[in-house]
Amino acid sequence: MLDYRPFNSLGQFNYDWLAARYHFSFSDYFDQSRMNWGPLRVWNDDTIQAQSGFPTHGHRDMEIITYVRKGAISHADSLGNKGRTEAGQVQVMSAGSGIQHSEMNLEYDPTTLFQIWIMPNQRGLKPRWETRNLPTDENGRFIPLVSGQGIPDTMPIAQDASLYVAHLAAGQTVEHAIGKDRLGYLVGFNGMVEVDGIQINNRDGLAIKDLDVLKLTAKGDASVLLADLPAGI
Repeated sequence: MLDYRPFNSLGQFNYDWLAARYHFSFSDYFDQSRMNWGPLRVWNDDTIQAQSGFPTHGHRDMEIITYVRKGAISHADSLGNKGRTEAGQVQVMSAGSGIQHSEMNLEYDPTTLFQIWIMPNQRGLKPRWETRNLPTDENGRFIPLVSGQGIPDTMPIAQDASLYVAHLAAGQTVEHAIGKDRLGYLVGFNGMVEVDGIQINNRDGLAIKDLDVLKLTAKGDASVLLADLPAGI
């Protein structure tokens, strides 16, 4: 099953400092059919204006992944962590038993990013935060960024799930073995790719179920993120 979710069907929030699109129910946007996809609870597509952002607020029992597409985001939290994550980089925050944090665009231009929340497989874990330089600019393959599946050279999360990025040149094809007992969620963020006759445009989503192997082909230079997820949650 492939459930295509075009960008214009997503929930939305627009304010002077933030323009957001919601792949799943979030804030004032509610759609009973889009509550989660396995443990994937939130996939927000945010544009944050310069010199603004999310002031200090709290979370618990959630694995929160931020993938920056343009600009940079500056993080500070109640554990004393501070850091700046730039375009093409990713940060992970395990909220665990509770953490307070802020995410600010201290740059002079807008920042665009994906904010992804995955429900953990344990509650009350020790909170932590990490950002790391990963090889996210290689072409023609799915590059693992974040994983709770023991994939080497990734940032860990407390869930049997992984997040991949792929950058493709026009005409390139890439495959990923998901398995019919698991789920996938694919979001394009540059160009267009085709999956089983479905065209996935920039910032569209695709929910994947009962598929052994995901095969996608770039119709021009294109980039996608893929979450590989356990089912039954």
